Parts: sequence; C-alpha cells; structure tokens
Amino acid sequence: MYEERASRVRGAVAWTRAAAPPGTTGRVLPDGCMDLLLWNGELVVAGPDTRAHLAVERRGLPVYGLRLPPGAGPEVFGAPAWQLRDQRVPLDALWPAAAVRTLGERMGERIDRAADPLAELESAAAVRLAGRYGTAGGRRDAALLETVVARLRGGAGVAPTARYVNLSERQLYRRCRDAFGYGPKTLARVLRMQRALRMAASGVPLAETALRTGYADQAHLSREVRALAGVPPAELVRGWG
Repeated sequence: MYEERASRVRGAVAWTRAAAPPGTTGRVLPDGCMDLLLWNGELVVAGPDTRAHLAVERRGLPVYGLRLPPGAGPEVFGAPAWQLRDQRVPLDALWPAAAVRTLGERMGERIDRAADPLAELESAAAVRLAGRYGTAGGRRDAALLETVVARLRGGAGVAPTARYVNLSERQLYRRCRDAFGYGPKTLARVLRMQRALRMAASGVPLAETALRTGYADQAHLSREVRALAGVPPAELVRGWG
C-alpha cells in the first residue's frame, strides 16, 4: 500500500510504501523530481530519472520518502542534478557521514515508537532549503525554476519559455541541467507524460488524452510512454495511484 501527504517542506510530498517481499520489483517513472529515501534500511538519494527505474526490494522493509519539487534537489543534496541523473546514491556520499548516521538513528527511534519517521526527513531537508527560500536571491532563483516548470508542464515550447524568463536557450539548458538533471526538452517530455497518465487514469480515453495533452495522436502518446516508461500506457494506467 502506498500513502502520501503534503509535506511541510514547500512543494514536497512525504510518502510511505508498505513492506513488500524481498525480490519484489517496482517500476519508478520519471517525474522531474528527486527523492530522499529510507529504502532497504538505508538512506538513499534517488536522482532525476530519464527513463523508468526498476527498484528491487532486498529486505522486505517499508519505504519512507520525501519527494522534492523539481529544482529543489540540488539545494538539499549539495550537488547539481545532472551528477545524480538515473542513479540511486547513498546519502553519505553527499552528506557528512555523521549527519547521515544521526538522521538514520532518529528515524529508527521514531519507527520503534510508532511515530512518523518522515518528520525527520522533512526537518533535514528544511534546514538545507533555508537558503533557497530564506534569501531574496534564493527566492528569485526558486521562482524562476518554478515558472519554467509551470510553463513546460502547461505545454509551452522551450524557445518561448526561455524568452519568458529572459534567458537564452543555451542559458535555460544550463539552468535546467543543473536544477533538474536534464535539459528543458526532456523535462517537458517527462511532465507531459505524467500529465497524460493522470488524465487517462481519471477515465479519459487514451485517444482523447493524447490530443488534450499535446501529442499528435494516440500512437504518438504510446511511443513516448514506452520510451520513457518501458511499457505501454494502458499497463501503467491500470496500476496508477
């Protein structure tokens, strides 16, 4: 069972997945985000994916995660997003080992007393994000990235988006690569796929979904979903949510 809630970290989502038997494989779709996880009993960073990631459960433990909004991951983890693209990296490769050990111990204590361990992930991320939202420069940078995401999610092209935020296309590419792990064209593809799958899961037929989300037709939607997710859209829609 999967559950999520809005996080007290701006724009983030706190989520939990119940324990699955060892050897179980889950398909994690690209979404433009980065996650901080307690997975298989270890603190791990899930970098931005350009294709579906097949996650294997080794220990049969619950998974606790904080899904950061697009662009926030580099501030939290201290590395440009492209360095973590399509990877799952131990948190202690990015943070001091003592800080990671303390975070893990605090989460373990909360789990032992049936308290919410996600609060510890949220607190750790909030400290790292203080500069992002606590200074004028940080807020301007965050607002620019949020605008880029909103426009690409809404179907705007790369060139019009660059003009809207007063950047050249080359400058926009560099900003996106550092913040999201890949350029704006890839981010737009990922966001459009996510929007289409949510729409189809709500009951909209795939042909209509394709037209409403900017694909040429249903065949185009299917090709894009297969390229990014590795399976047909109908298979994903059946298990959506």
